[in-house]
Amino acid sequence: MTTGQEDRPPSSPRLESPHLAVRRLTLTDFRCYRFLRLDTECRPVVLTGANGAGKTNLLEALSFLAPGRGLRRATLSEVTRREVSAGGAWAVAAVLDGPAGRVEIGTGRQAGTERRAVRVDGQPAKAQTLGSLTSALWLTPAMDRLFIEGAGGRRRFLDRLVLGQDHGHAGRAGAYEHAMRERTRLLRAGRADAGWLTALEDAMARHGVAVALARRQAADRLNRACAAQQGPFPAARLTLAGEVEGWLDTLDPATAEDRARAALLRARARDEAAGAATFGPHRTDVQVRHAPKDLPAGQCSTGEQKAVLVSIVLAQARVRTQASGTAPLMLLDEVVAHLDDTRRRALFDELAGLSAQSWMSGTDEQLFAGFEDRAQFFRVADASVTPL
Repeated sequence: MTTGQEDRPPSSPRLESPHLAVRRLTLTDFRCYRFLRLDTECRPVVLTGANGAGKTNLLEALSFLAPGRGLRRATLSEVTRREVSAGGAWAVAAVLDGPAGRVEIGTGRQAGTERRAVRVDGQPAKAQTLGSLTSALWLTPAMDRLFIEGAGGRRRFLDRLVLGQDHGHAGRAGAYEHAMRERTRLLRAGRADAGWLTALEDAMARHGVAVALARRQAADRLNRACAAQQGPFPAARLTLAGEVEGWLDTLDPATAEDRARAALLRARARDEAAGAATFGPHRTDVQVRHAPKDLPAGQCSTGEQKAVLVSIVLAQARVRTQASGTAPLMLLDEVVAHLDDTRRRALFDELAGLSAQSWMSGTDEQLFAGFEDRAQFFRVADASVTPL
């Protein structure tokens, strides 16, 4: 894996900056890009070009600068350029200005493995390190159906927002999932040791209540931020439909853990028959309402649903800024397609005022005219990027 560090921008003092921005992005064998180096300013970035030109691939590369699987939730092998042999490596590297000063980060696939490598200022690092240096939040066309499809997508969306507010959330969620998988495996085998099952259920109860509590706290912050924001984007109201989250209305976390342990014990026979855990925060749904209309978001028009999504994302940016002084990188793929002119201009005003760089894509350059000189424009065509 290469990280683009062999060709750096001019050196500058390592001064802290309240503004988070990618100043240089380097791609190697990533999706349609054999090699790309793109230098940018701190202003919002607008990428325009035909469908299939490579705009979303650029946003996906940026999403890999933060912890997680990126905006498409792709495996490491799936993002390797097609012309590269099976098992080939890819790399995304960036020179980043932010609260930690100027830092060079790189990530990618190690050749022949499904292992993700991370480097910070040329030194190997753990993937979790990325969370302390940068964060990213995105909207994609695939999320346009978030309010009308299954609970899994909404749950993942909320968990990404929670992670942006609480870096420990991924570890707790991962520990819960691991314990749940092990318990399910033992129940399916039909000869589980009762003591081992009890230990796994204890882990599920502890981590599951912590996950539910973090979700509730994040949703409360988002609801307050949505209610306080001004402008044409309708306030969203999030509620969590899950047993554990409901218990926390009246129970302290320790008591909720005890109740979860008892519920898991009672559910053993049912879960053995089902071949899956039928109780826990992995089944929670996130219900979103258009607050001014007091209407489920899924019953709103396509444009209103998009506006509610944007409202949540902007609320998250405000929450992050209040907590840390810096908003996340905003990666907005085709986001203006269903917004009217008033909302487009309001969105541009919001993004231009954030303490983090935003990246937007679209097929029609005219849709971004309201940015004027507050943004930098690039044309994407045939896996090449040129300034406009």
